[in-house]
Amino acid sequence: MRFSAARRRLTTGLLAGLATVLLPWGLAVADEPADHERARRALEAGEVMPLRKVLEQVERDYPGEIIEVELEREDGAWVYELKLIRKGGDVLELELDARDGSLRGIRGRDVRAAGQGAEAH
Repeated sequence: MRFSAARRRLTTGLLAGLATVLLPWGLAVADEPADHERARRALEAGEVMPLRKVLEQVERDYPGEIIEVELEREDGAWVYELKLIRKGGDVLELELDARDGSLRGIRGRDVRAAGQGAEAH
């Protein structure tokens, strides 16, 4: 699969930004200094899916450009929150169970068609 130059630049910029923020363990949790350690331990213990797998799943199931990724603890569970821009400019927000990648919530325009993968990337 070949990507357009704009998509490669956006993806490269996103990955560079994520790498800077999420190094050395590939996970970060906002604000509290100890949160990144808890997230790292959760990854090592198999409590959360690696970010790479989550991104692959989302790109397959919800075509669009991922513009934001967060890993948070909500009610005792790890949750990946992702924001993406779909073809046509609509913003979609996904909340995934970080343990298995299952969809916990989705917000955005025309969410019924969002997960059907009918759009071309």
